[in-house]
Amino acid sequence: MNQGKMNSEINKFGKIWITAIACICYCYYIAARFPKGILRLLTTLPIIYIFIILPFSLSSVHLCGPTVFYLVWLSSFKLLLFSFDNGPLSTTPPLSLLHFTSVALLPIKSKHPLNKTTTTSFGSTSQLKRSTLVAAKMVLLVMIIYAYKLDLHPYVILCLYCCHVYLATELVLAITGFPVGAILGLEIEPQFNEPYLATSLQDFWGRRWNLMVTSILRPTVYNPVLAFSTRCKLGPMWVRAPPTFATFLVSGLMHEWIFYYLTHVGPTWEVTWFFVIHGVCTAVEVVLKKAAGGRYRLHRAVSRIMTVGFVAVTGVWLFFPQILRNRVEQRAIEEYAILADFVR
Repeated sequence: MNQGKMNSEINKFGKIWITAIACICYCYYIAARFPKGILRLLTTLPIIYIFIILPFSLSSVHLCGPTVFYLVWLSSFKLLLFSFDNGPLSTTPPLSLLHFTSVALLPIKSKHPLNKTTTTSFGSTSQLKRSTLVAAKMVLLVMIIYAYKLDLHPYVILCLYCCHVYLATELVLAITGFPVGAILGLEIEPQFNEPYLATSLQDFWGRRWNLMVTSILRPTVYNPVLAFSTRCKLGPMWVRAPPTFATFLVSGLMHEWIFYYLTHVGPTWEVTWFFVIHGVCTAVEVVLKKAAGGRYRLHRAVSRIMTVGFVAVTGVWLFFPQILRNRVEQRAIEEYAILADFVR
């Protein structure tokens, strides 16, 4: 992608987000006036459709990927919850327009109720530590990008790419959250919680990896399926297995959808299988933990190596092939080069 095409992409990107803001204003001023339920859902479905088609005009990996994630996945799911007066957009008293728009369009979640005045000290120790860690990860990402130019073994490249995807995803979400939190005066919950320290798959997916997805899948998928499982009287040991599996299945399908925007190639279902396998393994892990009752525990260092190793191996097997096959990573590296030229 040359500089001229990138400028065109930025113009399209700006128009898409202006349209998205206008759509959310419509939801705030018009859709919210309808009673919750089917009637409000019918007024928000056109907005969800607009969010689905908007990113198709983008070809840049770094502009298209986050836009799809924010609008097609997070915002659409938030609007579905809003239709039934649930989720982060439905509060008492109602959110202000600025807060409503920010929460609807961006991957942010306040540590405090958004309908109350909160004061955040962005110079606190925790914020300073978090900012330092983000800066260190930025430096590490730059080092990885430069390492691609070296003559490295393919397996080393795959390891670097695993780190690349994690760092790039976390930094994009953090760069979005930090300024918005500062502008709104809110203390924003971190989107990631050091996933490389996870001691189990349940810990990795539920408490450490991309917590914005976790927070939106829980009310839209996990809780309804859990309620159904409870009514089916599956018993305390198995009741959480169906909602866990369903959550991972939906996540896999949404990742297939994101990959389609990036590659414009039909789904191969590899990514879905990645999440299906993790859903099954996580559900089994939860059952085994309940059966063991905390009697058998591996050393934390061993469990961390096993957890991160399992995620990495299955990722190389099923998550990354579609990206590598369609040269998405090469397009991303080219865009980094254009950005570097622009900065210089």
